[in-house]
Amino acid sequence: MSDKRLARRARLLRLVLNLYPPYLGAGIRVREISPDFRRARVCMALRWYNRNYVRTQFGGSLYSMTDPFFMLMLMQLLGNDYIVWDKAASIDFVNPGKGPVYADFRIDDALLAQIRAKTAGGDKYLPELHVDIRDGAGSLVATVHKTLYVRLKPRARQVA
Repeated sequence: MSDKRLARRARLLRLVLNLYPPYLGAGIRVREISPDFRRARVCMALRWYNRNYVRTQFGGSLYSMTDPFFMLMLMQLLGNDYIVWDKAASIDFVNPGKGPVYADFRIDDALLAQIRAKTAGGDKYLPELHVDIRDGAGSLVATVHKTLYVRLKPRARQVA
């Protein structure tokens, strides 16, 4: 896929996610999806509608801001020959989110090469990724651990 087409997809995905009702309702904003889908930045301000009883970021909203990004990024980077699903997730709450929070997602060449190598024969692969949620001062608020399911589609598998 051409760089221009990929960049258009990144801009369109950012727009769609920013208009997605659950994200609007939680105050989540996608600030950036890089034109090559290698990076994404998501933020959430503390508002009356996304804070909990003790006036900090609601845990469900903290998780929601991280939910689809690794899957969406890998789908674009690997292309149509791969199945990519979220399989499992957990979140470790470290400190209360008392203001704006951010999550920065990154996918590097080493991960892509590893996925391609592990799935080349048609096997499934379950990469484990994580993303930190930080406050405006850079302090760790939570870490989200994601397990994805990745497999080469049957039509793309090499026949032995």
